[in-house]
Amino acid sequence: MASQKITINVDGMNCGHCSGMVEKTLEAIKGISEISVSLENKNATFLTDDNANIQKAINGINTAGYKAFQ
Repeated sequence: MASQKITINVDGMNCGHCSGMVEKTLEAIKGISEISVSLENKNATFLTDDNANIQKAINGINTAGYKAFQ
């Protein structure tokens, strides 16, 4: 399966520390790469070739204290 670019909306990011926490959360998930977190756009974009990683990303971001949704 080819990698797909996924964008997840993230509510609750208010500063650089917040976006850094979201980025670290995504970096910890095996199979996710090319992560970009935008504080301005309130979203996170990444590449994955496993659809299960999308839900893992959403769950991880929610666990970190933010509201993630697609």
